[in-house]
Amino acid sequence: MRHASYNSAMNPANYEQIEQLLTRLHAGVDAAEVHGALAGYLSGGGRCRADTWGEALALDTLYDAQLEGGSGALELRALYEATAEALADEDDTFAPLLPEDEAALSTRADALVSWCRGFLGGIGLANPRARGVLSEHAEEAISDLGRIAASELSVDEGEADEDAYAEVLEFVRVAALLLRDECAAAAKRH
Repeated sequence: MRHASYNSAMNPANYEQIEQLLTRLHAGVDAAEVHGALAGYLSGGGRCRADTWGEALALDTLYDAQLEGGSGALELRALYEATAEALADEDDTFAPLLPEDEAALSTRADALVSWCRGFLGGIGLANPRARGVLSEHAEEAISDLGRIAASELSVDEGEADEDAYAEVLEFVRVAALLLRDECAAAAKRH
């Protein structure tokens, strides 16, 4: 079972391009964590501009690149726009930005852990008081994402582990969408 190819929808800001950009910028974070943080921030109701979101997420290297302009700023803007668009999609096609299916399973699993870590950080920055006003299901999703973010997924390259990875990935995707919906509903109530 393979996950839906979200990366192609992210063009020109696909995983490998973002990874290369972050390396050029000496950002100290990977593409999965950056996308997770951005997705978490937007899901949590965080508001920022497409050309300065690095500041809102306390990613100074990215913010500096955004201020400088140029191709790096354009790639970061494209990542923001693609992420915001995917999160707003009524068909819920959103998925974490991760290495392509052809990458080693261990690489994809590590990136998924990193994405969860970023997502939780981003949602915390956007809405630190969300805990306590969210449903039990949303609170449970936050806890589960926290367990994934704190784990080190050990995988073999076999079909069973590939299937398990796909299940965890789908859980993470659905949990992110649940939290997006819950945070939006909580914002309307307050």
